[in-house]
Amino acid sequence: MVTQYPLTLSFKFAALNPQVRVTDASGQLVAFVKQKAFKFKEDITIFADEAQQRPVFRMQADRVIDWGARYLIADAAGTALGSLQREGARSLWKATYHIVDRDGTKIGLIHEENAWIKVGDALLSGLPYVGLVSGYVFHPAYLIDVRGETTLYLKKQAAFLEGSYTVDRRKEIAPEEESLLLASTVMALMLERWRG
Repeated sequence: MVTQYPLTLSFKFAALNPQVRVTDASGQLVAFVKQKAFKFKEDITIFADEAQQRPVFRMQADRVIDWGARYLIADAAGTALGSLQREGARSLWKATYHIVDRDGTKIGLIHEENAWIKVGDALLSGLPYVGLVSGYVFHPAYLIDVRGETTLYLKKQAAFLEGSYTVDRRKEIAPEEESLLLASTVMALMLERWRG
């Protein structure tokens, strides 16, 4: 997979089933997710098209309760790419996820740049009327580190009634790891959006 950065992740949460669109720098659709409502255990498929005919990745939680859950990531053929592991208690304050390759080696980390910004965004977005403009005030950002170096930078953009994030590449990504990083980033951000 070769991707033109920056990527834009657009979230629509007004519908019963939240949707995520990922487009590249040219506006080309890279990935589409439509989350099924009322699932007890996360099982998410990322598609290459909005018609949901061409699956690209599948992510499944290893347990119902997501306290420290591991999300197994596979390609469309079912070949394991790796997993995303939420760090339990530490993630209550500052979101922290480990990216693990198919051999079980921790190769990366997704973490918030500043936890206070996320707190402000979550508090204001829940207030009537004020929540409508909170998306213009607070812009949480996440660092995606691979082997100790920030490789991708994810930041919330100003948006009205939907979430919009931009993913910039700061370092070259090995082609065999790009799919795992993209799926992990989408999954972590979906989990964080649901967390508040």
